[in-house]
Amino acid sequence: MNRAAAINSPNPRPATNDPVGIAGLLIVLVFLLIAVSAWTGLSGQNWASIEGGRWEAPSAQYWLGTNRLGQDIFARAVQSTATAFETGLLVAVVSSMLGALLGGVAGWFSNGFVDELILWLKGVLDSIPFYLFVAALAFAMKGNPWAMHTAMILTFWTGTGRLVRGEVMRLRNQEFVISARAIGLPEFRILLRHVLPNTLHILVVQAALVFVAAIKTEVILSFLGLGIQDGISWGLMLAESTQEVLAGQFGNFIVASGMMFLLLMGFNMMADAIQDRVDPQGGMV
Repeated sequence: MNRAAAINSPNPRPATNDPVGIAGLLIVLVFLLIAVSAWTGLSGQNWASIEGGRWEAPSAQYWLGTNRLGQDIFARAVQSTATAFETGLLVAVVSSMLGALLGGVAGWFSNGFVDELILWLKGVLDSIPFYLFVAALAFAMKGNPWAMHTAMILTFWTGTGRLVRGEVMRLRNQEFVISARAIGLPEFRILLRHVLPNTLHILVVQAALVFVAAIKTEVILSFLGLGIQDGISWGLMLAESTQEVLAGQFGNFIVASGMMFLLLMGFNMMADAIQDRVDPQGGMV
């Protein structure tokens, strides 16, 4: 089904009334409020303090109990939520911008040397096992607080770049581009100011997907000791839980894995709704 037929379909999917998307948005907003409370200092600031006893049960003072060192699991979970949002937002924004720029240039100069060079770079990055490449980069830059973020940005842009390249190749022959050329606008100005803004629907969806992927990758790398070095994250909490579970203590494991599951589920639900909203004909043939 083509775009016109999809839009004029008698039963279009009402993305704005999508209960799944709304539920996902509410979940994300709840976690965002938790992250904001950590950023503003309202909660989670004592995540590293050793104030309680070993493996204390949930109480009025320690809502989710304490770990084997006596640290407040609730405070650590709140600060870990802030870490997840910081990582996800930074990687999603920067990698989407990089993918839009490289994909746009490749599509604008398709079948030329620049396009071939960018496609070669993308092919090289895609041919390397993803987690192995990210772990290798993070390990090589160990000690640098931005090592993990840099590694993810260098790998996550390729998917966005591929989609933007295809969309730019389609747009470059549209009437508004031909008109811009006719009045003498420079090629890069046409690309940056008139063509790339029309790929926003791709960038929004891709940024949401990269956000989810970045959080999952951060948790895995932190669990392996290659991620967060000077803070706390769900990955570090899960790493701690490997020793605690053997002793029959599941507080860290349940809280970290449960919060990660809820946030990623909410963001995936919201991303699906966004995709239906900005690309109503998606999935139709």
